[in-house]
Amino acid sequence: MNYNILVTGGAGYIGSILVPELLRLGNKVTVLDNFMFEPNSLLDCCHCDTFEVIRGDARDKGLVEKLIGDKDIVIPLAALVGAPLCNRDKIGAETTNREAIRTLAEVLSKEQRIIIPITNSGYGIGQKGVYCTEKTPLNPISFYGKTKVDAEKIVLDRGNSISLRLATVFGMSPRMRLDLLVNDFTYRAVKDRFIIIFEGHFKRNYIHIRDVASAFIHTIEKFDSMKDEAYNVGLSDANLSKLELCAEIKEQVPDFVYLEASIGEDPDKRDYIVSNEKIEKTGFAPKYSLARGIRELIKGYTIISDSKYGNV
Repeated sequence: MNYNILVTGGAGYIGSILVPELLRLGNKVTVLDNFMFEPNSLLDCCHCDTFEVIRGDARDKGLVEKLIGDKDIVIPLAALVGAPLCNRDKIGAETTNREAIRTLAEVLSKEQRIIIPITNSGYGIGQKGVYCTEKTPLNPISFYGKTKVDAEKIVLDRGNSISLRLATVFGMSPRMRLDLLVNDFTYRAVKDRFIIIFEGHFKRNYIHIRDVASAFIHTIEKFDSMKDEAYNVGLSDANLSKLELCAEIKEQVPDFVYLEASIGEDPDKRDYIVSNEKIEKTGFAPKYSLARGIRELIKGYTIISDSKYGNV
């Protein structure tokens, strides 16, 4: 690999895993980030001559136009991620998650490529026992999901682009997030030893953060045969309910106690199972199981113990 790549939001949870991998593979990488969470996640990249970092806003059209001139690929990771954060700042979510993508689609040449991550939460509430495929109609139920689905349409309509519909991501990152479901539940198991579950039958799919980085790299390598399509990216053996996830964690934290509340509800109503067959048929295969990720998180939580590792 030898591409010139712009990664917006590259200091975030996914970017701080993906950017070092892109550099290791011989690419030149420019990161544009506003460092809203004040991370130091990319300090280990600063020794690399093929790494450039710009402190700025992905919504700044003039700045973006200056940065894209020699870029082969743009990976727009800059986003307000998750329903709670987007509900708290709807204007920020609209302008970052959707309108910044619209700007990119307008200013990039047709030869320049976009690989965008969205969320498979765009499937909303699925049919019981029926797998969501890329042909399943999108029906996002959160404002966050709606902005990301809109962004996907913008880039796919523009062409020379690929969308990766990510399952719920888990795993340790230099810019850690504790508010993601596996990360959150494992943290509670390690630190509190108990959790109360609301609507424990709700299912969703999961994927390790390093497999997400691998999916981007796989997509770059096979861009010509994969372009202008959307792909689900998740673990095919990890379409689990919240109660099933807790059981997986208890395998490694035996004194973890979880109970399902008989009253109350989860504000996140997502409930679906997902097929990842389409991207698997292109040769992509995740390497990190859910159990392996939980082991990793347990070690990580021996090191960190701070609520600052979240988005809200």
